[in-house]
Amino acid sequence: MPETMRAVRQHSFGGPEVLRLDEGVPRPEPLWTEVLVRVHAAGVNPVDCKTRAGSGISPSQGELPITIGWDVSGVVESVGSGVTRFVPGDEVYGMVNFPRIGGTYAEYVTVDSRQLAFKPAALTHVEAAGVPLVALTAWQSLVSVGRTGPGTRVLVHGAAGGLGHLAVQIARARGAYVCGTAGTQQLELVKSLGIDEAYDYTKVRFEELAHDIDVVVDTVAGENGLRSLKVMRTGGVLVSLPVPPDPETVAEAARRGLRAVSLTVEGDRKDLEDITALIDAGALRPVIGDVLPLERADKAHELIETGQARGKVVLQVV
Repeated sequence: MPETMRAVRQHSFGGPEVLRLDEGVPRPEPLWTEVLVRVHAAGVNPVDCKTRAGSGISPSQGELPITIGWDVSGVVESVGSGVTRFVPGDEVYGMVNFPRIGGTYAEYVTVDSRQLAFKPAALTHVEAAGVPLVALTAWQSLVSVGRTGPGTRVLVHGAAGGLGHLAVQIARARGAYVCGTAGTQQLELVKSLGIDEAYDYTKVRFEELAHDIDVVVDTVAGENGLRSLKVMRTGGVLVSLPVPPDPETVAEAARRGLRAVSLTVEGDRKDLEDITALIDAGALRPVIGDVLPLERADKAHELIETGQARGKVVLQVV
């Protein structure tokens, strides 16, 4: 095993151009309870772009230079003392150390073993790398917060997005009736996910069609929060994901007997294993669009920031 590796690092905050592929970066060594993963693919998420630019969770990333990235799929190379769940050669995937430094834009990364699960047999490494952060966010919004189950009515804003398309599938798998908003060009994708009602936000106002909603997963924000409260029934919860709900929305929700909350995703092995079970049962599958080599991390960020990404964006390392 080499002592050094290739890794995408940034020596300053700024645009996508600050991401550069460095050679000869020291390979990390697993500490107690950690495993060393040979990265096959790394998922790219909007939070990566915000952090690279100096916003998002950049204050928790430590001193420059840093390697960002939190989604990984790969193979265990070695294990630290005390690790009993994995052995070298195991195929694994997970979300690494979020919201602290992740480091998955590299050939190797060390991860606490409890943040990983066995890679779904139904997925390639590229597909698996597109899952953890967004699927865990959707799961925790719908299940941990929303208690979604049979008879629940769910509304997903941005239903065709990287997070939204998984939220639709998870809600469906939980037995919910699912509605969602999307643009004209995305409607066919949303419908292919098995959604019950799809609303083209360029042509209709969702609050004139949706009703009796128990859980709203809002990946868009803006005015959607206040508008969503009008279609919810007492006891429902609005989960705002890109930013916390504004004070006006929180107050109006309380007045209506509702909750408006924010959520920061947490690494949770049990949640990830439940997601894996859905994937292997054929009930959940990520839509992967652009797959780029590690050295084109800058292009991956451009695709996300300009809205040109088609499905999940993934960096292929091996």
